[in-house]
Amino acid sequence: MRLALALSLLAIPALAQDLMETAPGGVVRVLDRVSGAVSDIELANGQTATYGRIEISLGECRFPADNPSSDAYALLTIRNTGADAPVFEGWMIASSPALSALDHPRYDVWVLRCTSN
Repeated sequence: MRLALALSLLAIPALAQDLMETAPGGVVRVLDRVSGAVSDIELANGQTATYGRIEISLGECRFPADNPSSDAYALLTIRNTGADAPVFEGWMIASSPALSALDHPRYDVWVLRCTSN
């Protein structure tokens, strides 16, 4: 899984990494494909939230220093509740959710934005 995390870092261009700032948290949206329920979850960096049968942990949320509202890059770890191995671990990009997406039979998770407070 560490290889997947390292490879996911390549999704953020090297130049963009230098021009990024870290936010105190971020917002992810979760879709339960079975019930059709959609929820927005606000997380602080380092925080974990449980939604249905998954746990979502936000490691860090970054945004472009010159335009904070333009995009968000979130380092997420997503596990099935009670499982040790993650079903997703890596960076998700708000503007390109399909680039690095969660592959789960029941849930879709994507990043909406970083938070400023």
